[in-house]
Amino acid sequence: MIEIKNLKKIYSGVAVVDIQHLEIKKGESVGLVGNNGAGKTTLFRTMLDLIRPESGEVLSKGENVAGHENWKNYTASYLDEGFLIDYLTPEEYFYFIGGLHQLSHAHVDDFLAGMSDFFNGEILKKGKYIRDLSKGNQCKVGVVSCLLQNPELLMLDEPFANIDPSTQFRLKSLLKELNKDKGVTTLISSHDLNHITDVCDRILLMEKGKIIKDIATNSSTLNELEDYFGVGQTLSPPVKIDGEENH
Repeated sequence: MIEIKNLKKIYSGVAVVDIQHLEIKKGESVGLVGNNGAGKTTLFRTMLDLIRPESGEVLSKGENVAGHENWKNYTASYLDEGFLIDYLTPEEYFYFIGGLHQLSHAHVDDFLAGMSDFFNGEILKKGKYIRDLSKGNQCKVGVVSCLLQNPELLMLDEPFANIDPSTQFRLKSLLKELNKDKGVTTLISSHDLNHITDVCDRILLMEKGKIIKDIATNSSTLNELEDYFGVGQTLSPPVKIDGEENH
């Protein structure tokens, strides 16, 4: 479904993404891990045509994302709160996203009713603008807006970072259902090694812009990753560089 060829992105003379070839097949659940500065967020943004590479291409269903629009019809992504319209209420935002996909208010309402456990009574009918929600609740809005679109390809950057433990487990269940039951191709980055190995069938380890390991998830994958990073815990959280999270 996704093919990356000779992709290189350079900042200040340093290659922050340098991937010769990578394929992600339809229906795969892929996790992306790496220390701060590994290039994960830059890779995501390049795959979504938010930034242009110095060379190479990202193909989605055989079409270059930089030259076509078709991929936008089946791709949903949430990288950070910048993807939201923060002067809207969550309900207004969901109706807006639904409208872009020809969904009626009634359809959106029915879908949101099924998300009540995930929302945990913290999102809807609170009279708050998205900008007034916590980071964790903004993440919930972003994730659910992706699911509302019924995508074939779902991309999430650090979805577990700011949400509480109960919501983390609910999110994992949602992601597993999407992948196993509906065949959605998922690409998720996370500093939480436990969650990412639990959710994803394939793990890509990124360092200094390169994919240095491509691991099929099994019972020893978590230990392998912990040994690599030299920790028995999750990696440090992302840092802000020039106003943008750098992973």
